Amino acid sequence: MQYLASRIARWVVALAVVAIGSTVVAWPVAAQPDSVPVQPVLPFGVLPAAPEYDPGFYQPPAEVVAAKRPGEIIAAREVHLGFYSVLPINVDAWQLSFRSTDHLDRPIAAVTTVMKPRGGDGGQPWNLLSYQFAVDSEGPRHCAPSYVLRQGAMPPAPVIGSLLVGTEFLFPITALGAGWVVNMPDFDGPDMAFGAGPLNGRITLDSIRAAENFAPLGLSGPETKTALAGYSGGAIPSGHAAELHSSYAPELNIVGVAAGGIPADLRAMLLQASGNLASGLLLSGIFGVEREYPELADYLERHMSAPLKALRSVKSGLCYLYSLPVLPFLPYEQMFDIPDPFHGPVPDQIFDALRMGHAVPKAPMFMFNANPDWVVPVGTVNALVDYYCRDPEARVRYTRDHFSEHITAEYFGMAQEFLWLKERFDGVPVAAGCEIRDEGSMLLDPASWPTWLQTAGTLLAAAVQQPIGQR
Repeated sequence: MQYLASRIARWVVALAVVAIGSTVVAWPVAAQPDSVPVQPVLPFGVLPAAPEYDPGFYQPPAEVVAAKRPGEIIAAREVHLGFYSVLPINVDAWQLSFRSTDHLDRPIAAVTTVMKPRGGDGGQPWNLLSYQFAVDSEGPRHCAPSYVLRQGAMPPAPVIGSLLVGTEFLFPITALGAGWVVNMPDFDGPDMAFGAGPLNGRITLDSIRAAENFAPLGLSGPETKTALAGYSGGAIPSGHAAELHSSYAPELNIVGVAAGGIPADLRAMLLQASGNLASGLLLSGIFGVEREYPELADYLERHMSAPLKALRSVKSGLCYLYSLPVLPFLPYEQMFDIPDPFHGPVPDQIFDALRMGHAVPKAPMFMFNANPDWVVPVGTVNALVDYYCRDPEARVRYTRDHFSEHITAEYFGMAQEFLWLKERFDGVPVAAGCEIRDEGSMLLDPASWPTWLQTAGTLLAAAVQQPIGQR
């Protein structure tokens, strides 16, 4: 209770600081055994600065970044995390600034947030889950997990509209309660390039390298059993990382990848979204991709209507919840000066680079999608599975959920997803081949019901400030 009282008092003081204004100051750092200086947690009452006002951590000098290897840590700091930036969580957590590369192999800096279960490892090596949130916004960097997850972030996550990061946090917390170390990267990179899959996948793989390089986590380096998970916007980095694993980071011991609501083909998603509720979301993806591909930015600038250009600037300042209602039910062909803006030499090249299906993942895959999905056409996921399964070495379990749609499928499938990942960490072998299931609802699988009780117990423990993840 003393811990709870101190954390609540910290929040009360934080609110008072907001009311009167605050100044972010630099604090001394302490050297760690791996020689990476780790900044201590912010003093009582000092609010975390938004990424836009924290360039020392988020935007280190270019020459510093270029001098590092992919996945090498540039800076580290201890942080407090909270549900929706408010309710504190009794875990050990840090943030790492590390070196990654863009899709042209140019050095960039990226950031990830890592959590470690309280207590010791019980004499067993830690497992590592890399969870990719559905940020689903090309908005400011304060929409990203590294800021939204920090206790005392002001305004808090629900106010700034970063809704999905908060709701999806129950999966990483459940994983932490199971005794897994958790990595949560800002995979959209310094320019918030939402939808730029090859970039997102590289940053995700380098964030895993960074976590394994960070001594306080106590991981076993590249030998660490590692799994990836993400849904919808989080399935973009997870899926591309799975395909890039063998060529970009083959030393990583990735034992499984779980992805649902899989944006396998961005162009097919755009064509389906034209004129429906998801049209604003898909445009956010296009506006995010153009930040990584300047040739697409030039193409759009030439062909977008003046109203669409104006609304693009509005969307670029908003996180998911507020960006989504901008341009819903928009027929895209009415907003461009050409009848088919998503076909032609430039868009063909970009959309081909962005689609999944360029390599068969080496790791086993757990894939699921709602059959009546109104955001992700299930046919594109079927085609991706078909491509993977033409390889006799592929190991794929694919479930089509017939009673769900895009939003409900994420949560209905979480328990099966978690159980499958646990089996990978437990060393249960996966034979080569593909298993395709058609289910009424993944929620109705009795084998997964105990996982829901486990999740509820972990969330209850977190709510009353119990240490999470003790073995």
